[in-house]
Amino acid sequence: MSETTAPPAAKPGRILIIDDEETNIRLLERILAKAGYVDVASTTNSVDAYTLQKKYKPDIVLLDVHMNGKDGLQVLEEIVGHDADSEQVPVLMITADDSTHVKRRALALGAKDFLSKPFDSAEVLLRIRNLLETRFLYRKLRRQNTELEQKVTERTRELEQSQLEVLDRLAVAVEFRDDDTGNHTKRVAQVSAMLGEAIGLESATLELITRAAPLHDIGKVGIPDSILLKAGPLTGEEFEIMKTHTVIGARMLSKGRSELVRFSQRIARSHHEWWDGSGYPDRVSGQSIPLEARIVAAADFLDALTHDRPYRPAWGMEETLAEIKRRSGSHFDPTIANALLGINWLDSAVLVA
Repeated sequence: MSETTAPPAAKPGRILIIDDEETNIRLLERILAKAGYVDVASTTNSVDAYTLQKKYKPDIVLLDVHMNGKDGLQVLEEIVGHDADSEQVPVLMITADDSTHVKRRALALGAKDFLSKPFDSAEVLLRIRNLLETRFLYRKLRRQNTELEQKVTERTRELEQSQLEVLDRLAVAVEFRDDDTGNHTKRVAQVSAMLGEAIGLESATLELITRAAPLHDIGKVGIPDSILLKAGPLTGEEFEIMKTHTVIGARMLSKGRSELVRFSQRIARSHHEWWDGSGYPDRVSGQSIPLEARIVAAADFLDALTHDRPYRPAWGMEETLAEIKRRSGSHFDPTIANALLGINWLDSAVLVA
């Protein structure tokens, strides 16, 4: 009884052979099949080689140097040139030409190795194995790097979210010191978003304003209760202390890596600046005031006047809007003031909460 030899286990790797000699292709296919490479495609038409390569997506290309139509160097240049920005497939040049000029030209164009004619089966398999191992290791490394980047991104997002949750809770805690309901920051965020939408801001910026606006008065954590909760007018000295909440808030939010924290820092520092330059803490004016701070300034003023404060009762909406109109161009950015005046506040539930 004769013994049959078990076929070799299939090896990974998609191999494309480009050679205008059919006999060379058949010989290479037999060598590869005996070694277990079963995913093999081939063509004798060098003109269609690049199209086939794009369709087949090989892990390695065996490319003859001297062919009719396009020669191997032209095909190599086409493959490498079109795949310059992607994961390049390694090209193993097949040649009986040992001239230094040809090899240098091929290497300059991106060839990875050479395979000499006539073929030596062991050499063929070793060179293919080495190039495939390098390709698969590179692919594995890219995949691991991608996974690591995703984990870093997720972890960074979690850390930023945790940071923002702490800041939000601190903002709410500060708010409860001079607003029994703690809803002032929420209303300012809603009004700011409405104003941003009214002046045509894109959705990403509106989201930033909505999330950053509640932190505008976070610096009040550093203001003594004797000043923050004072029922009567502040003295000049007390008002100077009160004004420092802008700088305190900016310092608390400084060195933030996320755009949201940086956005919040600008609002915290500049939401009491005036359009005419008479605000605080930096006395900047006009377009020099960050847009997000100009928006929150108007929203904060509207909400503050329409709700009771320890030092005064709430104003009516008509009276408040008239005051904002009067201050347009001095206290407020005229564009933002006009947008605020154009909203139908009588039908809005934002300021009721």
